Amino acid sequence: MAPQATSATTTSRGTGRGIGIRTAAGSSERSHGQLHVYDGEGKGKSQAALGVVLRTIGLGICEQKQTRVLLLRFLKGPGRAYDEDAAIEALQQGFPHLIDQVRTGRGEFFGAGEVTRIDIQEAQRGWTIAKGAIASELYSVVVLDELNPVLDLGLLDTDDVVRTLAAKPAGMEVIVTGRGAPRQLVTIADLHSEMRAHRRLDAAAAAEFDADGLERSPAGLEGIEVYTGEGKGKSTSALGKALQAIGRGISQDKSHRVLILQWLKGGSGYTEDAAIAALRESYPHLVDHLRSGRDAIVWRGQQQPIDYVEAERAWEIARAAISSGLYKTVILDEINPTVDLELLPVEPIVQTLLRKPSETEVILTGRCKNPPAYFDLASVHSEMVCHKHYAERGVDLKRGVDY
Repeated sequence: MAPQATSATTTSRGTGRGIGIRTAAGSSERSHGQLHVYDGEGKGKSQAALGVVLRTIGLGICEQKQTRVLLLRFLKGPGRAYDEDAAIEALQQGFPHLIDQVRTGRGEFFGAGEVTRIDIQEAQRGWTIAKGAIASELYSVVVLDELNPVLDLGLLDTDDVVRTLAAKPAGMEVIVTGRGAPRQLVTIADLHSEMRAHRRLDAAAAAEFDADGLERSPAGLEGIEVYTGEGKGKSTSALGKALQAIGRGISQDKSHRVLILQWLKGGSGYTEDAAIAALRESYPHLVDHLRSGRDAIVWRGQQQPIDYVEAERAWEIARAAISSGLYKTVILDEINPTVDLELLPVEPIVQTLLRKPSETEVILTGRCKNPPAYFDLASVHSEMVCHKHYAERGVDLKRGVDY
């Protein structure tokens, strides 16, 4: 299965509005922004939102316009650490004038039977800020992280939230994350992608893959994450992981180098390039990036010799990078469809992952028809299931958000 083609030919020339900030309302890039909903039990929801944020910032820098982003995080008060904290720290240090963050709620987890008056007040405080931000039109992207479980817990009036989001400014992208999105919100969403969790490998199955005959426990396979499926959020989750790695390095005063290798993405016009360039501008020597493939879609049954050469070239770099331990995070973007198209054999990937340094994280992305054997090695396996996508209604894709 080959990746879908994406393109954009329009140029944004809107007028600036607000306090020296290019506003969503002034954008002529697309007549309507979209409402994105990411939910499900699997990992990758907040990461996908951060990936969109990075793409938006990168495109804004590339095209010399300022695109401002609000990250409003519900149920994530101080006193507890979260996976995306490091990523947000990297964003704020690298682009302090482009990112605003608000955290609300208490630090610990609680269920429906443990809701307090403070929880309701904190949720309402966050929603009041969100409504003001949406009405101001100062932001190109507003991320409402963990809003879904807030609604599921009954901390906010779902009807009020739905009315507000349905009436958002035309050019503004709004991203809502968290488990348990209510039906009313899904109904008005332009995009609904579910992150579906798959079971982790057990110890007996893990031993099958050890060529040395040594029994391996699931703990020995930590640091391998797979993001696949037809839904949106795979490459964007990987960008979020890159941010996390850089942020961890900042917080620990260490160099957390990241390598991003992309298959089936030759040519030009991908906004990952702008996002990665923006990261390298703020954090020199921390991010390396290589794209491989032709500037064309590779269809099953129509593979050309150059497709095999390009796939193998990128894999040789990936194998050496993973084995070296020089990179703390290695992202193998679109390697899954590359294997599915039989441009790469599976066994060398399995063996390389089994022998990776314990401190190296490897992220493998992309849809595929036939799950390869290395999926069973992953400690995290999230399938992005597409329930609704605005492209199906003929809505143009948007640079900096969709690709």
